[in-house]
Amino acid sequence: MNHTITILDGHTLNPGDLSWENLQQFGSVNVYAQSSRAEVILRAKEADVLIVNKVLIDAEVLAQLPKLKCICVSATGYNNIDINAAKARGIVVCNVRDYCSPSVAQRVFAYLLHFTDQVVAHHQAVQEGAWGKVDAFCFWNQSLIELSGKTLGIIGLGKIGTQVAKIADAFGLQVLGVRKNKTKRTPSNIELTNLDDLCSRADFITIHAPLTLENKGFVNASFLDKMKNSAYLINTSRGALVNERDLKNALESGQIAGAALDVISEEPPQQGNILFGVKNCLITPHNAWGSIASRQRMMYKIEENILAFINGEPVNVIA
Repeated sequence: MNHTITILDGHTLNPGDLSWENLQQFGSVNVYAQSSRAEVILRAKEADVLIVNKVLIDAEVLAQLPKLKCICVSATGYNNIDINAAKARGIVVCNVRDYCSPSVAQRVFAYLLHFTDQVVAHHQAVQEGAWGKVDAFCFWNQSLIELSGKTLGIIGLGKIGTQVAKIADAFGLQVLGVRKNKTKRTPSNIELTNLDDLCSRADFITIHAPLTLENKGFVNASFLDKMKNSAYLINTSRGALVNERDLKNALESGQIAGAALDVISEEPPQQGNILFGVKNCLITPHNAWGSIASRQRMMYKIEENILAFINGEPVNVIA
């Protein structure tokens, strides 16, 4: 095999703790940590196969890459690729599916435990001497919440959502679910319902839905008004699913108890974000998917995609 493979933004998938060595079985490999739009054409012009995460590959770029035969997206989402333009040029586009479900589900429960057990807050209180000032052997300065018996609402029951439900069962949580495709099999511990019912009953709501034109900003004032004042919102899907101004208002007014977000409207937030500094709003930098195990699975699946393409039987094809 003698193909030229170019990786345009490899730092996202492999910041240095994994190896690209296995790709060399297919030919020469060129790895770039990041690529600006001005650099894309120069770096990709000799490539048979491109590996990209978030680099924009639109019709203008594709028109200047006559050798390109395959684009491997190192993600599940592919909105950075002009699929129609690629298809018109006979370029195969494949993505990677079901690689991060365990890691994202784990993060959901890290958020839940952050809110319910208040581990960091109590650690800080101990360090500041608060425990030493009480007469009792134990101490707390915030209420502790037991998950068992509480209700978790899951919006989106794909691979990640069902993994979250599986863990929820072990914690003794009651699980409500909303899914678009009602014909798919639903795990027995999930009670399917509608969005309004889920909002009004859930103590915790976690979003695992893809972003579409129809659901953009669906977590808005109306949605938040239906939630319990004691409820928490979690979003590890896409930032644009949430109307951030409405969420800020709901948090500041006490309409809901808190929120944990791994995704926001602009990433990275070079100009800040309206939710920065809002009380009880936890924000992490879109890295719930990024455990070493998750990224290693991604690399294996990219190798499988390239091999399948070279063998004339491409898999995980978008276009």
